[in-house]
Amino acid sequence: MTKTTKPASFRGASRYVLDDELAKIVNVSMALEMPLLLKGEPGTGKTMLAHAITESMKMPLITLNVKSSMKLVEALYQYDTLTRLNDSRFGDSKRNVSDIEAYIRMGKIGQAFVSDVRTVLLIDEIDKADTDFQDDMLDVLDQMQFDIIEIDKTVTAKHRPVIIITSNAKKDLSDPFLGRCNFHHIAFPDPEMMRLIINVHFPNIDEELVGASVAAFYRLREMRGIEKKPATRELINWRRALKNDPDFRPKVLQQGKIPYLGILFKKSADLIQAAQQLGRSAF
Repeated sequence: MTKTTKPASFRGASRYVLDDELAKIVNVSMALEMPLLLKGEPGTGKTMLAHAITESMKMPLITLNVKSSMKLVEALYQYDTLTRLNDSRFGDSKRNVSDIEAYIRMGKIGQAFVSDVRTVLLIDEIDKADTDFQDDMLDVLDQMQFDIIEIDKTVTAKHRPVIIITSNAKKDLSDPFLGRCNFHHIAFPDPEMMRLIINVHFPNIDEELVGASVAAFYRLREMRGIEKKPATRELINWRRALKNDPDFRPKVLQQGKIPYLGILFKKSADLIQAAQQLGRSAF
């Protein structure tokens, strides 16, 4: 029987800036034992929220990175037929080749189900999967069990995991899928929130430098013709680069000079477009 334990409240983590609305939906989802579906553009902290819950609730994190070609059974378990065939041919294995169960390995969802402790199960970028994968996966997560057909065995979750599902909204999710999840859209941080995020990652940073960096960052995001706008992770990596440059002076940002554009823009066309609007060469 699947165990359910009333968890303590989630109040954020050491390096995750949490707003009240997001904290409430996380705690409600845990109380109702429903998956929490997070949408938002890349870099808004969807994946990091699962890490923050893991830190705060002291639970192991299991991450299923969804691929477009993935079949649900791969997320549940894999039957290693190749190894069994080799063991039967060469006869040098300590395993009994007639014992099929010895060649069953749990996938990420399976690992969360058989874990002796409650876990956080992060299902990352569900919008990459087809509709059948999405709906069948939620059937498994509703029932908290699945069948291993090769050995006619049903695996039932020992503990109901805390389930976080992320989507970059690149593809619409089915209505049945949406109806079985709690939903929260993580908006891109405004400048005030971004300053808080920077301060979390860089304690004791000069406030004038924070202001100049954030202002320059948002000017770049507002440039015309940019396909992939720099996100929070780019800002943090950019700030690290500036911190490690002994020749950098904050006043250059106020003058409109932006060093290390290649850290902020990851596509050549965006880099060229940004450089042109700044009146400089991209390379």
